[in-house]
Amino acid sequence: MTASTNTPWSRLFPACWLILTLSLLMLWHGPITQHAHYHDFADQRAGFGVPNLLDVFSNAGFALIGLWGLRLCWHQTSISRAGWVLGFFSLILTALGSAWYHLAPDDTRLIWDRLPIALACAGFLAALASQLHGQLNSRWFALPLALWAVFSVGYWVFTQDLRPYLLLQALPLILLPLWQWQISGKCRAFWLMLFASLCYILAKITELQDQALFHALHQIISGHTLKHLFASVACLFILLSRKYEIAQTTAHASDSPRS
Repeated sequence: MTASTNTPWSRLFPACWLILTLSLLMLWHGPITQHAHYHDFADQRAGFGVPNLLDVFSNAGFALIGLWGLRLCWHQTSISRAGWVLGFFSLILTALGSAWYHLAPDDTRLIWDRLPIALACAGFLAALASQLHGQLNSRWFALPLALWAVFSVGYWVFTQDLRPYLLLQALPLILLPLWQWQISGKCRAFWLMLFASLCYILAKITELQDQALFHALHQIISGHTLKHLFASVACLFILLSRKYEIAQTTAHASDSPRS
């Protein structure tokens, strides 16, 4: 199956069904709240005068990948540019917001950690959605998805219910590899996007096992620090997938016969 065999909007039907199904499941489940001791991270060691040193500085990868991604996509003229720019710029904001949060973890600072993460998910979804559609500029996807990102964090602030935020985080795990496969088949870009999803799943697992991993690894590194590292690798795979696509497009353009 390839994107070229369908009309532009029909290519997005599987995503619509997935969003509807997950939304109904979350409605059936009921509110999902943050656990009471969320801010009590396993590794609270300070260093160089910085509290929670490893949880703070393990965010550096997001900033580096965000800067690299912006440099890669800034001068592109493809219809997906706006989505990629939003996604990679939000990674820089994620690095800043998460580092600031981990200096003194509380719910107020957590807003500025979760908001850029949600915006990054929105940007990457918008970029791939526009490529799959093939005709609609990604800014038309990025705007409603960015509004969803802001709403999801605001909804948590006022209701303590994480469902809209968790839904926005879950969708890229399935949709990015699916859409990449629909766009280009099982090429390197697809496998890189699939590895990105697997790394992010590992990030969520290590986050949930923060204390257990910290003690199992002899207090060298905590599960939450590993979460930052695995999530950074996931973003790196997304970047490499995009880099491969750009290289392939450039190669095809150079091989095309000139009039």
